[in-house]
Amino acid sequence: QVQLVESGGGSVQTGGSLRLSCAASGTIFSINDMTWYRQAPGKQRELVAGITRANGTNYADFVKGRFTISRDNAKNTVLLQMNTLKPEDTAVYYCNADVLVTPLSRNNYWGQGTQVTVSS
Repeated sequence: QVQLVESGGGSVQTGGSLRLSCAASGTIFSINDMTWYRQAPGKQRELVAGITRANGTNYADFVKGRFTISRDNAKNTVLLQMNTLKPEDTAVYYCNADVLVTPLSRNNYWGQGTQVTVSS
């Protein structure tokens, strides 16, 4: 089993910053893509940013220039640095990981989510 645990959420004012962290633990051979998603009340879950094992990154247009994703393969962690936050960034943020449990067994896992609230 693999567990993803997010931390770092909270409440900030417009223009503030937060850094989210997601740590994977359990039976892990290696982790491929790690991705942050978010879901606001009444809306569908949407991709925020993703990072490959080789540190290739992709971002949703609405966070480009404000958010930075990074990872530490040795610690099986992924970070999301969020700057210049806006009220529309308010959502529950979820970590997702594409995990090789063994060299031949691949599964996808989600964290439990962490709330980010940005007030105007």
